[in-house]
Amino acid sequence: MNKTDLIIIGAGPGGYRAAEYAARQGLHVTIFEEGDVGGTCLIRGCIPTKTYVHSATFAEAVERQQQVVSQLRSGVESILSHPNITLIRERAVFGQTPLLQESLGKVPIIIATGSRAKLPPIADIADPRVVTSTELLQLTTLPRRLCIIGAGVIGMEFASVFQRFGSEVTVIETLKECLPMVDSDIAKRLRKLLEKRGIRFRMKTAVQTLADIDADTILIATGRQPNTDTLNLQAAGITTDSRGFLPVDDNFMIANSQQLTANSRAYAIGDVNGRQLLAHAAEMQAVRAVNHILGRTDGIRFDIMPAAIFTEPEAACVGPHEDQLKEQGVEYLCRKAFWRANGKALAMNETEGMLKLFSDAQDRILGCHAYGAHAADIIQEVSVLMCRDTTVNQLADMVHIHPTLGEILKSACE
Repeated sequence: MNKTDLIIIGAGPGGYRAAEYAARQGLHVTIFEEGDVGGTCLIRGCIPTKTYVHSATFAEAVERQQQVVSQLRSGVESILSHPNITLIRERAVFGQTPLLQESLGKVPIIIATGSRAKLPPIADIADPRVVTSTELLQLTTLPRRLCIIGAGVIGMEFASVFQRFGSEVTVIETLKECLPMVDSDIAKRLRKLLEKRGIRFRMKTAVQTLADIDADTILIATGRQPNTDTLNLQAAGITTDSRGFLPVDDNFMIANSQQLTANSRAYAIGDVNGRQLLAHAAEMQAVRAVNHILGRTDGIRFDIMPAAIFTEPEAACVGPHEDQLKEQGVEYLCRKAFWRANGKALAMNETEGMLKLFSDAQDRILGCHAYGAHAADIIQEVSVLMCRDTTVNQLADMVHIHPTLGEILKSACE
């Protein structure tokens, strides 16, 4: 076995990013992956879903998904072919995998095993119509009637896509509004738009049994659970919280791994720590963890984490929404702008959309929530500005190209 300075368990966005970054810094990395490299995001999450969003028909989506995933998986394989990286294609289990045992207390270990769909406690959850997002993306026949339980990111994206493909879609949600991470005004407007297109929503409804659901396929989209149950963590002196996630500090070092931290450190990045279940969060957590191992500091702002929902039109957000600001007692100002008043949106025939920009008493940007064409691109700009503590007045002085959708953000400052 080659020299090992760092062990990584899992080759998803967090794991392969940590391996690539560490290898470029001169560390010799061993990374374990029992399945295909790329993780949930590439194989059965973000990337396959986006091929569906950008495909005209269900048949085209099924075909393109395989092509896109295969191409990107090859890219990850190339990243992991770096001479400082050794990829071991097997499951890593504490107390059983020889290299892992030999390395305990000697080299840092990063756990990046991701998450999987969490099934709710419904008595007849074994109903053969039930699928998670993984199985839904494997279908080769379009469901005539699709029922989605859960109106979070996964549920809303699939609802939008499959309705466009021709399925009759019903969404059932226990909360009073969809997309709880998004400002309620934005979420409500998006839901109402999707209702006009034919999606049926049953809000504030708890599912007790699946027997009464009239659908060919039932998608469970009620959250994620961490992949920690097969690691035999107790053999390494590591414990999870009550939900199975690994508690970490701000450097993503596992909080209760004293047995390891005497001579080395154990880290958990990505979905497995439960902090921010986003692929881009996992990648940046990887950089922070490796920097901590190397004794370096960085300026990554984990308190500023943009997110997008790729419905049609898409929604995106960064920072707190208005209800949260009110609950926190923060003094704030809310500015609004609309797609219908933007020249580029009119030219694109994409006039449906709204943006809310929040600032504090010192005029500093606190956050932004929006839905509309290319909302994610606009929110990304806001995220960058927030990382530099930009004020609304400073944003108002920044030139934006005309005609672009980016002018919607600038118009909110006026």
